Amino acid sequence: MRLLFDCLLAISIWAPTTICMLHTNPSQLEKTEYDFIIVGAGTAGNVIANRLTEESSFTVLIVESGISNAGVIADEIPYLATTLLPTSSLTWNYTSTAQSGLNGRTIPYPRGRALGGSSTINLQAWTRASQDDWNRFASFTGDNGWSWDAMLPYMKKSESLVAPPDHHNTSGEIIPSLHGTSGPVQISLGGFPMEIDQRVFDTTEDLPSEFPFNEDMNSGSPLGIGRLPFSVDTEGRRSSSATAYLQPVLNRSNIDVLVMTQVTKLIASGTTDGMPHFDAVQIAQSPTSPRFQISAKKEVILCAGAVNTPQILQLSGVGDPTHLRAMGIEPVVELSDVGQNLVDHPFLTLQWFANAQGTTDVVARNATVATELLQEWEETGTGRYCDPGTNQIAWLKVGAGLEDASAGPTAAQIELMFFDGFASLVQAVPPTGQYFTIGAAVSSPFSRGSITLASTDPFDFPLIDPGLLTDSRDMSVMIQAVRIGMKMVEASAWNGYILGPATELTPASSDAEIANFARNFTSTEFHPAGSARMGPESGQEGVVTPDLKVKGAVGLRIVDASVFPYIPASHLQACVYATAERAADLIKSDWL
Repeated sequence: MRLLFDCLLAISIWAPTTICMLHTNPSQLEKTEYDFIIVGAGTAGNVIANRLTEESSFTVLIVESGISNAGVIADEIPYLATTLLPTSSLTWNYTSTAQSGLNGRTIPYPRGRALGGSSTINLQAWTRASQDDWNRFASFTGDNGWSWDAMLPYMKKSESLVAPPDHHNTSGEIIPSLHGTSGPVQISLGGFPMEIDQRVFDTTEDLPSEFPFNEDMNSGSPLGIGRLPFSVDTEGRRSSSATAYLQPVLNRSNIDVLVMTQVTKLIASGTTDGMPHFDAVQIAQSPTSPRFQISAKKEVILCAGAVNTPQILQLSGVGDPTHLRAMGIEPVVELSDVGQNLVDHPFLTLQWFANAQGTTDVVARNATVATELLQEWEETGTGRYCDPGTNQIAWLKVGAGLEDASAGPTAAQIELMFFDGFASLVQAVPPTGQYFTIGAAVSSPFSRGSITLASTDPFDFPLIDPGLLTDSRDMSVMIQAVRIGMKMVEASAWNGYILGPATELTPASSDAEIANFARNFTSTEFHPAGSARMGPESGQEGVVTPDLKVKGAVGLRIVDASVFPYIPASHLQACVYATAERAADLIKSDWL
């Protein structure tokens, strides 16, 4: 099936669904100077472009290293998101360094490389994080504008809650008053009921103290089990920053979009108030192609993501002076936190044999079934393909006795996700059998990693070290997450459905056995954050100020998940959208 969708992807990339022509070569640009240059047309970058070009007096250039996402069928169909990962023409196809916490394994580390960035390739989960996550941002930075109460209007501004693709009655499944109704990103609950759905919710009645029911996972108090919203529209299509924020404004006369072009360096041509003033970018399409320079009259805004943002900063002389000099780069702005504090959510899947029919295992093995589902989606926007593949989520604490890195009582230590089939980022679907999978993640990890340069060639990949499970406290939490998952399937709701474990782990397994299993099979949820984190306005801590300006520099701002001072106990895209909405207001307030 993967071969089928790779072929579909290859033939559909340039399907004519955009409403204006994008620039595919720097020589096509009519201007060499804009008010704002946005580096990266990803989750955050397209928000900034949309909001800034609301002001007709502002001119904006977005530079995107990847291709257009227009017409890519595997991008449009929610269920096929996994065919874009870990490698496709829409991703950077990165690989981590050897992970000491994972028995020396390297892991794929895909990031979006197309219009929409990672919102074009992710699994579309829509979670805002907890009140405590946002309030910790505010406390750490000293800026109450990052608090839950202050950010909630931006969360609502970015979204529009719509009916699920199957238009089922969602009463009791979500609280509409907590959500936006007129934002660009359309969000909905799952539109394809699965056999496991009722069993998951019956577990909240069988074991209510361990697994309480939560009617809305985006209330700010997400602990418990509830329905998982997705960035999927009512017609069963992915809603990304490209479709929601960028495409509707491509006909504005004050925006240019340049694709297939990489920013190789940020340029500070002078100083302002004694600080380097970044007022231009150098761009190129390949290591051997000509370099072009484009100027920014007001700001350069880095929205390149938690991997590429620190790489570009370091290539431009912004970072730890020791590392820069070791690479032969003269420091322009000395900021030791650049590329440090990288954090991600370790993710491990557990499988059981299931007494089931029609799971995702059938789809993975049977090309005829896959073709029929594709036809159903094309004709009606419904069926299994309108869903990413899981309808529920659990955010939980692991109980007393373990140190808690979460932001507070409303923030989770672990996440559980539920799949009606064999799901794994490490193992292939077995050739026979029907399965049930629980995915377990450490939602508030202690471990930290880094992004550093491998060379001074901007077309070389950086060294990506997420440091997964390097802190023993994270392994202790992961062990408990596994035990909680095994406890869940012991509830009476699963009688007759769960036939037995499909891994070597059982409730009788020792902590050491679970830890060894985790080292062998843990991957990541692909949620890198923190590598250019916010810090207080004064002091050396952090890369950017609370208003997202790079410390010690003028004209340079960062807006993406790299600025998060801590990783939220959440999937990240909704958090990034809200951050970008606030950032757009901060930028406007400086220039209007």
